[in-house]
This record gives sequence, C-alpha cells and structure tokens, in this order.
Amino acid sequence: MTDANTDPTMDLIAQAVTDGRSGNADTARTQLQDLWKLIGVSGDPFHRCTLAHYMADLHTDPAQALAWDVRALDAADAVSEQRVQQHHTNLHIEGFYPSLHLNLADNYRRLGSFDTAREHLTAARERLSALPDDSYGELIRTALDGVATAVENQDTTVRASAPARPTEHMTALTNDDVGQGRL
Repeated sequence: MTDANTDPTMDLIAQAVTDGRSGNADTARTQLQDLWKLIGVSGDPFHRCTLAHYMADLHTDPAQALAWDVRALDAADAVSEQRVQQHHTNLHIEGFYPSLHLNLADNYRRLGSFDTAREHLTAARERLSALPDDSYGELIRTALDGVATAVENQDTTVRASAPARPTEHMTALTNDDVGQGRL
C-alpha cells in the first residue's frame, strides 16, 4: 500500500483542492491545469480521474464542468482496482462511480438535457452499494435526491449544494477524503 502522503501528484491535487475550498478557485484551476499538462492524457488514470473530478467542481459553467466530468469518468473506466488499492487499501474504484455519475447528471440537468441526466442518476443509484455508510456516503445520497428532484421539476438553476459552491461539497470533504482519492 502506498500512503496517500507519499504520492506527490495526489499531494498537488489535494493542495489545489484546499486552495479551491479557501475561495481561490482561479488559483486552484491554474494549479490543476498545469498538473493536467504534466500528467498528460495517457498518464496514470487514477491521477487523471481525481484531478478531472476536482477540476470540474471548480467550474460554475455547466458545459466546462461537464467536459471535466466526462474526462473523470473516462479515466475511472481505465483505473484498475489494484491501482486504487495501491493508493489506499480502504478505497475501491466502484465507490467513485456514484459521485462521478451524480456530477454528470447535475451538469446535464443544468444544460437542460433531462433525459441524459436521468440516465446518469440511474447509473449512480445502481452503484450506491459501493458507498460507505458514513457522512461521505450520505452526502452523495442526499445530493442524488436533490438532483433527481431538480430533474423532475426541469429546474436548471444551480443547486445550493452544487460542487462549484465550495461552502458545501468541497468543504464537506476532508483533506483525508482527498488524500484517499474519495470523490
């Protein structure tokens, strides 16, 4: 097992997330963009998935967030369970998917693509059993319900707990969650 603190790339991602949580979204985006260039599109899929997921959270424009969330999902599909376990023994790749699909659903909802949003809500719910029964799991489950309600109401406004609002999603995750690769 690799201690999350010994992975310099995850340390840099965690630092950018911390900056984003502190209200420095522009700085965080620049840090992650520079790191994305270093990792490259064929780099470690675990790093690409984590970086893209958090980069999406830093964008208020749903189209920009969607582009990064698609990258995160594509990278997750390339991450092996062995690689995730190498990073942290309590982490499983299946646990990434509810959050990834939740964010995609929310982006599609904000763009008015309600049928596609529903598809991602279904995909997220199909994998909810992979989430722990803790505050993180509850955060994702609650957000799924909120997005589902917004989809049914055909509401495209930003939700109060949307990821681009650091006071909710990003601050609810601890540095431990980021270091462990929890999405």
